[in-house]
Amino acid sequence: MGINNQNTVTIDNRTLLDKLVKIAIPIAIQGVVSATLGLVDNLMVGFLGEAELAAVGIATQVYFIHYLFLFGFNSGTATFMAQFYGNGDKKNIRKVLGFDMAVALCIGTLFFIVSFFFTDQILHIYTDDSVIIAMARPYVKIGTVTYFFLAVSAPLETAFKSTQQTKVPMIISAVVFSTNTFLNYVFIFGKFGAPAMGISGAALATCIARCAEMVISMIVANRGNYGLDGKLKDFLGWDRELIVRVVKNALPTTGNELFWSIGTSMYVAAFARIGTTAYASYQAAATINNIFSFAAFSVGDATLILVGAKLGEGKKDYAYALAKKMLKIGTLFGVLCGLVVIAAAWPLVNLFALTALGKIYAFRILVVYGLTMGLNLFAGINITGVLRGGGDTRYAMFTEVGCIWSVAVPLAFAASLWWHLPIYMAVLCVRGNDLVESIILYHRFKSKKWMNTVITGL
Repeated sequence: MGINNQNTVTIDNRTLLDKLVKIAIPIAIQGVVSATLGLVDNLMVGFLGEAELAAVGIATQVYFIHYLFLFGFNSGTATFMAQFYGNGDKKNIRKVLGFDMAVALCIGTLFFIVSFFFTDQILHIYTDDSVIIAMARPYVKIGTVTYFFLAVSAPLETAFKSTQQTKVPMIISAVVFSTNTFLNYVFIFGKFGAPAMGISGAALATCIARCAEMVISMIVANRGNYGLDGKLKDFLGWDRELIVRVVKNALPTTGNELFWSIGTSMYVAAFARIGTTAYASYQAAATINNIFSFAAFSVGDATLILVGAKLGEGKKDYAYALAKKMLKIGTLFGVLCGLVVIAAAWPLVNLFALTALGKIYAFRILVVYGLTMGLNLFAGINITGVLRGGGDTRYAMFTEVGCIWSVAVPLAFAASLWWHLPIYMAVLCVRGNDLVESIILYHRFKSKKWMNTVITGL
């Protein structure tokens, strides 16, 4: 594969395939498990009614913003951990992990205060329906404790992935899924002597499952031979140069995910005003799509890990060739996943207790998702895998945040409130954002300005 006139790099397809099987497939399985957990949650709540399903969809927007805020900072630290892993530096991996947890705890505390004490003010951003707000309120309050559990488990998950131990979070996710599904059944419907708590039971089940995830992650990290164990001082011995570089790299990814998640949350504010049936159908379709989307985006995680490791080794030409191949693989995988979404759409939609019109809307939304998944994945891998793997986080932030707020959010409100389009057409308008992003990101990739070795001198 040609890189430039001076250098030619050949990537052995068999070796790359072996790497992808080892790294990407466990990430894909974990993503499917996590998304299936959301599907099971929504299916069980959906049996209570469309209003309950809409209430949970709105209530989880706060968690969605928190999770992506945390994911953004974790992505910034992952660049360092992946490059330190490529360089064989376990000592600095522990330091970055400890700093990641400290920041995650601060983020969790902030979200706890805002979510617990200003619940109604937050919910009013998304809907003016007093019935929906009354249903969503206890779900939000009960779930606030999960922010503290994620402050430990999310950074550990990032560390496992960055050091290419992707099977560990996959197995932990399977345990969490089983726990949450069983507890949902118990608390939502009042089984085995427990009271029937409705959607509040779903929130309680999630809290217990997240607590279990944290405990298991800590035990595995401490007792496993993954290089993530050590004394407390090993995780707190931060030197100024390391922290400055980590923060400089992680702030753009944090801002990226924060403002991207708020922007995506604004779709909900727009779509919810079309009507309860329309929004419930969107919630059902988005939940189904996440199963396939999470699997597809495993290629993005694998790209960051593999490209970051090669940059850590100082092999820039190889990193570029690898990123180029991963973009091709990821886009093709996205197209294939999109076709599967379309083929499976109607049977999966029928699992939900939606009205006949709601099912038609959900099916059409899934067709839109399926047709645009290849383009969505090309843009996503560029952001989360290529640019972040190369430490080009500021450009990634300005591109994604700029596009979502200047293109996607205005289109969501225009389609919903001014043009009065049906929900599936409003979703199609928003997905046009992927085309704009892809054009900008393609030119950045070709320029090679994204390739940076962020650990030099540490």
